[in-house]
Amino acid sequence: MRARPPPPPPPPDPKETSAASTATNVGTAIANANLGNVNQVTPDGNLTYSQTGTYKWNDPYTGKSYDIPTYTATQTLSQTGQAIKDQTDEARLNLGKLANDQSAFLNDFLSKPVDLSNDATEARLMDLGMKRLQPALDARRASNEADLINRGIRPGSDAYAQAQNLENQGENDAYNQLLLQGRGQAVQEALAQNSAPINNLTALLSGSQVSQPNFVNANMPTIPTTDVAGLINTNYNQKLQNWQQQAQSSSDLFGGLFGLGANVIKYSDRRVKMNIRRVGEFANGLAKYAFEYVWGGGEQIGVMADEVRAFRPHAVVNIGGVDAVNYGEALA
Repeated sequence: MRARPPPPPPPPDPKETSAASTATNVGTAIANANLGNVNQVTPDGNLTYSQTGTYKWNDPYTGKSYDIPTYTATQTLSQTGQAIKDQTDEARLNLGKLANDQSAFLNDFLSKPVDLSNDATEARLMDLGMKRLQPALDARRASNEADLINRGIRPGSDAYAQAQNLENQGENDAYNQLLLQGRGQAVQEALAQNSAPINNLTALLSGSQVSQPNFVNANMPTIPTTDVAGLINTNYNQKLQNWQQQAQSSSDLFGGLFGLGANVIKYSDRRVKMNIRRVGEFANGLAKYAFEYVWGGGEQIGVMADEVRAFRPHAVVNIGGVDAVNYGEALA
């Protein structure tokens, strides 16, 4: 029985290897995520993490599904901070309502552009003059008329008419000076009047912000991913090396039992051969191959057991689960 080598170890299933590696990677990722979910407590508030559910993730290669947890981060203000926020929210709501009312007014107000033409500017200045300058001019005219009468200069006289012309000229000069010097100020006042509602609305919409807690980034280790696929393949290679050594020992013992066994009976199972290539035919028509055994020994020339079984089944023998060929029978 010692002459019969055991069958070669089956190679690892790629999908099973991938599934084991993926499961390890998923588990490591979840563990690292849990390390990062650090609850924090500050004077201004707290930050807490909680698992709120899971979702299914399917591996498209292996078809296996995994439960991936989902988390929720909850920020809680301190009692004082929450009170300030409630008051601020209420104030901003009131300001927002007021701003909404003002925006309706602006819709009509801004639909009429500011007219900065000469005619419009002078019209505003004349309106200003009629309200502020003209009362002063009227008072001065009345005073001058009274002074003329007191001096004996009566209406209808040449002296009275001359005095009135001077008065009219002075009033005209006053209005001209108003138009010349007040133009820039009138333009600025018109622009300011147009911008005032917009500035008021902007002020209403802006509000103070509540101080938020300052959270720190936790310094945590990261769990490395285990190379499961590498471990599986390494284990397989170790088993294969052990099998190759056993097969070589069995082959040597088997050759000793048969005397000329290396020339009469050889292992011809494709599973124990590598680098197989066809190089011709034997005299009876069997294909001739060059190959190497998986346990070494250099290049060999021979047949394949499955082809010999189809041609001369009695020339094939099974030794420990591995097909061998009696070359004397196969090539007779």
